[in-house]
This record gives sequence, C-alpha cells and structure tokens, in this order.
Amino acid sequence: MSAAASTAVSSRLEPDLSNWDPENEETWDSKLAWRTLWITTFSLTLAFASWYLVSAIAPRLNDIGYALAPEQLYWLVALPGLAAGILRLVFMFLPPIMGTRNLVAMSSGLLILPMLGWTLAVRDTSTPFWVLLCLSFSAGIGGGAFSGLMASTSYFFPKRLAGTALGLQAGLGNFGIGLIQLLLPWVVGFGLLGTAALTPQSSAKGELVWLHNGGLVLIPWALLAMVLSILYLRRVPITANFAQQVDIFKVKHTWIMTAIYLMSFGAYSGLAAQMGLIILNVYGDFPDAPNPLAFAFIGPVVGAAVRAASGPFCDKFGGAIFTFVGGAGMVVGTVLTAFFLTPSTVGEFWGFLTGMLIIFFFAGLANGGTFKQMPMIFPKRQAGGAIAWTSAIAAFGPFIVGISLTAISPTAFFIGCAVFCVFCTVLAWVFYARPNAPYPG
Repeated sequence: MSAAASTAVSSRLEPDLSNWDPENEETWDSKLAWRTLWITTFSLTLAFASWYLVSAIAPRLNDIGYALAPEQLYWLVALPGLAAGILRLVFMFLPPIMGTRNLVAMSSGLLILPMLGWTLAVRDTSTPFWVLLCLSFSAGIGGGAFSGLMASTSYFFPKRLAGTALGLQAGLGNFGIGLIQLLLPWVVGFGLLGTAALTPQSSAKGELVWLHNGGLVLIPWALLAMVLSILYLRRVPITANFAQQVDIFKVKHTWIMTAIYLMSFGAYSGLAAQMGLIILNVYGDFPDAPNPLAFAFIGPVVGAAVRAASGPFCDKFGGAIFTFVGGAGMVVGTVLTAFFLTPSTVGEFWGFLTGMLIIFFFAGLANGGTFKQMPMIFPKRQAGGAIAWTSAIAAFGPFIVGISLTAISPTAFFIGCAVFCVFCTVLAWVFYARPNAPYPG
C-alpha cells in the first residue's frame, strides 16, 4: 500500500478502530496490520525463548553443583508447560478486554521475571528445589502469552492473508525455542559486556561457566519489546466480554481442532522441551555420548521454519491438506523414533535424531495448516477465541510429555504418541481434508 493510500484509509477509520474491517479495503490499514504483526512477533519470539529457558539450563544444573535426580529435572522442564497451559486459558480472553497495545506491553514486561529469576538461581547452588519449581512455573508466562498475542493479531488480517500472517507469527515466534537452546551454550562461555564481574560457576571439569548469562542476555530485548508496544501498537479492533467469548465451546469444531492442535503443537512444544533430557537419559551413559545441548535446538528450528514457510502455501491451497499430511508424517516419525529408545550402541543415536526431525518437520506443517483452518472455520469474533483455546490446551504439551516420561518408558510414550497421531490424522481427513469436506480451509 502506498503512503497516499494508507493516509486515505486512515482518514476513513475511526480513531478507536471501531469500524475496522480487514475484509473491506476501505476500512483496513495494511500498514498498521503488518506493523502489529512484526512487533507482536518480536515479543512472541522472546516469550518462547523465556518459556524454554529452563529446558536449556536444566541439563547443566548438576554440572555446576546442583544434585538433582532425573525425575526432578523432568519436573523442572515440565512445569513451564503446565503454567503455560493454565495461563493461556487466562490470556485467551484478554485481547478484546485489554487491547493489543496493553496486552503486548504487559506480556513483554512479565517475561523479565523468569529471566531475572534464573539469572540469580544458577549463581547459588543452595537454592531450594521448591524455589526452582516456582521459577520454572514463572517461565510459563512466555508460553501463556502466545494465546493472547496470536488471537490479537488474527483480528488485524483478512482471511485471504490469515495463513501467511499467523504462519509467520507462530513460526518466527517458535524460533525462540531454538534461539535459546542454540544461544545458551555460546553465551555461557564468557562474561557479557558490562557483567564480566559477576562470578562465574565452575563445571565438574573445573571449567568456568557463566550459566547466568542465559537469562541475563534476554532482559534488554524484553524491555525493548515493551517500549515498542507502547509506542507503536493500537487497540485490537474487536471488543467482547467474557460471556460473549465462551460460545465457541458450543461448536464441535472447537473440540476437533483442539485435538488436532494438541497433536501438532502439543507434540512440538513437549518434545522441544524434553529432547535434551531424553538424549541425556537414553544415550548419556555411552562413551562419547552426544552432547544434548548440541542437538536439542535443531528440531525446534526445523519445525519453526516449516511452520513459517508453509503459511503462503496454506493460503493458496487450503490448510486442511497440510494438517492431514503433517499428521501422517508425525505418525511415521513417532513410530521410527520408538525403535531407537533402547539402544545397544551410541551409533543408534542417528536413527533417533532422524525420527525426531521427521516429527518436528511434519509438526511444523500441521501447525501451519491448523492456523489457516481456524479463521476459515469460525466467524471473525470466534476465530480469535478458538485459536486461543486450542493453543492453550496444546501448551500443556511440555507438561504432558515431561510427566509421561517420569511415569512410563520413552518407548511406551512414543508408541502412545503414534496412536494419538493416527486418531487426530483421521479426524483431519474426515472433517476437513477429504473431497467435498464442508470446511477444506
């Protein structure tokens, strides 16, 4: 849109955006819509990095002096998922009530709590386990913000661009997972500019480690996101009270899409959080065992890239077929991975990694498809709520995966995942992807 056209549209819009309608070019400002997308995506990327901060730090806690059992480590990494799921149930109602500007600014500011908390905790190995659990729960703020930010953005774009916009936001936001898992092993190796005076930790090998940098390095960016939100965002162009938003639960597609999104993003988020610990516990006793932190980030990055890239294709061909193909691919990946969870040699790790990457690749494809489907299945007012609700339930993924791995073997867990993926893939075919389906999306 040219500057002149943007000015013309702005002159036709009410100051409070009360006549905003993305489906009508006369009352849709694309410049404002895309600005909203990029700022909220920046905040969302930091939110995901904060959410997965614990998964990046936990595998190194015992190395710097903690003495935590494997079950305790699983709990630490699982708890942000429980918190995110609970908080998403709150955040899902906030966009029409708080408005985009206030919601994104508040969410960005709250991210500083876990960032600062873990910065302090890793510097004191006498920190009680219950304090660590509280800090892990606070990391779920980042995961909780997703349902509010994504729902808010969905109100700014027409249906024809919904797949592209939401695919970009969710995909680039998901990069925050790989970002923190890739960034942390690097930034813990030296004192950050201006903070080198902070006493480093000592590893079991006697090496100096600045593990506190993992949280510290994110804080300035969270502050920047808060400032950008206040300066450049506007209120979401939809208003609705609590009672007006709960009518989505009377629609059967809300429950069908919840199951499908639990398969795709639930598995993606859960395995992204627990992959480092799975590698450590399954392959860690072998000589020349693989370094969990060297591989844990690869799957999340692959899934995020596929999710972001698939958006325009979903807009062109419909999201349902991508959801179906993604589910079928996840079935293959979970079955393959199950064969490499009781290894007799460390060489089997490469089969395990291949299976995991297949899961992440097709989870990204299914994630992209579902977020194109929902704006097509539901009316505009309900679409935001449906996106928020399904993402809230799927955010329990890290908790479900973590607790499952403390209760059953990894092999049994992946077999169960394969069965659930088959069920959800059948739902995607019957209701959305088959020929003449009522909502091909």
